[in-house]
Amino acid sequence: MAEAKKMRSEASTSGGGGRGESVVVDVGRRKSTCGYCKSGTRTSISHGLWAHSLTVDDYQALLDRGWRRSGCFLYKPDMEKTCCPSYTIRLKAIDFVPSKEQVRVSKRIQRFLDGALDEKRMDKLTDEKITSGESCSIEHNRNINSAAMESSIVGIKDKDKTEQLMHYLSDQINGIVQLCIKSGEFPMDTQFPGASIKKVAPAKRKLQAEKSEELMFTCNLAFQIAATIRRVKKDIEHGSGGNEDLPELSPKMIAEIVASPLKLLAESCGLSVRACNGHINFYSSMNQADLAEVESATVSKPPPTASGARDRLLKKSSGGCRSQQRKIEIRLKRSGFDNEEYSLYKKYQLRVHNDTPEHVTESSYTRFLVDTPLVYVPPTDDGSVPPCGLGSFHQQYVVDGKLIAVGVIDILPKCLSSKYLFWDPDLAFLSPGKYSALEEIRWVCENQVHCPSLQYYYLGYYIHSCRKMRYKAAYQPSELLCPLRYQWVLYNIAKPFLDRRKYVVLSDCSTLQNGEPSTLVDSHMEEQQNEFAQEASNDVLMNNDEMVDLDSDSSDVESDSEASGATNVDLEDADVDNVLIGVRGTRLRYKDLAHAFDPNQTRFIERQLQRYVRVVGTELSNQMVYFIG
Repeated sequence: MAEAKKMRSEASTSGGGGRGESVVVDVGRRKSTCGYCKSGTRTSISHGLWAHSLTVDDYQALLDRGWRRSGCFLYKPDMEKTCCPSYTIRLKAIDFVPSKEQVRVSKRIQRFLDGALDEKRMDKLTDEKITSGESCSIEHNRNINSAAMESSIVGIKDKDKTEQLMHYLSDQINGIVQLCIKSGEFPMDTQFPGASIKKVAPAKRKLQAEKSEELMFTCNLAFQIAATIRRVKKDIEHGSGGNEDLPELSPKMIAEIVASPLKLLAESCGLSVRACNGHINFYSSMNQADLAEVESATVSKPPPTASGARDRLLKKSSGGCRSQQRKIEIRLKRSGFDNEEYSLYKKYQLRVHNDTPEHVTESSYTRFLVDTPLVYVPPTDDGSVPPCGLGSFHQQYVVDGKLIAVGVIDILPKCLSSKYLFWDPDLAFLSPGKYSALEEIRWVCENQVHCPSLQYYYLGYYIHSCRKMRYKAAYQPSELLCPLRYQWVLYNIAKPFLDRRKYVVLSDCSTLQNGEPSTLVDSHMEEQQNEFAQEASNDVLMNNDEMVDLDSDSSDVESDSEASGATNVDLEDADVDNVLIGVRGTRLRYKDLAHAFDPNQTRFIERQLQRYVRVVGTELSNQMVYFIG
């Protein structure tokens, strides 16, 4: 154990100029409870390796076979057997096309830096969003999601999207009415009508609005509520019973009560909400130039060039050259323990993920986000390494000297791999997860000039069976890794098949790229965009991988007899002769070492090695050191 800790320490702090070597211990197949489907039983199945050291080249190759890391522990889901198959997802940064939501996030950050967003005014809203326990609760309905509200503005020209928005606004108003009933502002034990949002005719929008605003939607629910209260009060007077202490509420008063909670988010995302003579009115406060710019990001047209929507967005996400009230700095540093980072991480875990203090310790934080087996590679002049080097890094986001977010990333020969993000819960309204993703994509584009092989942005695992994890596919055009043949397949090609079953050999879907039933793909595109819009509010999960703890009681290691049933005849032949074995400080091929074992040991070791070769591949098994003591 002491030798293992020494090897891991050397790997974590290595600053040498060589690529080093990879030394791993085979943990075998593991069963654990699933944090995605919350099955409660050990339905999550994966293969594990403990890495004493790992070269960036070998880790890149492992990523391209479906592996991920949590600290120094490497894991690969058993895709055919696990409850929630996890597909590696990536994006070629130079091809990135921003969505409307991503454009809005960039603009929101810019308004915050310019001082146009009132941070103090958002504090109450932010706390309510984070502490709300149930997504379907009345309190949650009161807190209208800014992303969904903003999507109303850019989608008003599309009939279907407008209908969806009108339903959404109606639901929010209904939720506020229920909250008013619960608080006593409206009488209890009374059945009120549901809200109905009406779209204002274009000819009347300017006539009933101020300055550059346009009146987009209106709701007359306040008149219906007032009429219901009058009718109930009349019934009481005629002896039909009920609550005798009914408030005197006019439509104007009711409209003001209902409209007030809507203002908090509406003002920060381009909508104004006002009560006007008993009507609840929704105004568009975005000018036509803003609308045109947002629309241009996703309108159907040929792929953008280097001067297109992607570049405009990424330039804005980096702050631009405008005069700002706040200054943001993005600092890239080697992975290491930092007290300020740990304090922010603890605040984030306690408030956003509702962890208990005893589970957010320095040691657990260090194991999860600081420890790394990757051997650092310093920059070179040959174009094979970016100026920062290759290895594990923390990307700090600092506003006016205050740390507000930290992205934990690995920079590898072909990609930036996003591992985890934690941020200040007080700034949740800025959507830090989406903003950091835009910055990481921008970073890849910029550094590709220095290191041409560095082209991709890896977002971790895409879990189609878990709706909350589908947001990663909103970064388009993304690709998913085939779990059998390890080929990359466009997400838009794979999605219709993933809609039908959890585990899919994605390379079998690639025939659609050659013109076969493409209508199957087209029919899902609108549904896909709707899903992204609905899930855009969830910034908690962005870039967050699972914390894997080997010491947890929620996991166990399968016996050899259990694991032996996992053999797939379609996988490559597991030739173990050339597996590189590390034993007692030496490196030998298994074929040169096999004679040292008795028959029983030989059978056991070869079964282990065959399983190892199948999960890492022949090439990696021949170059990584399989450590056995």
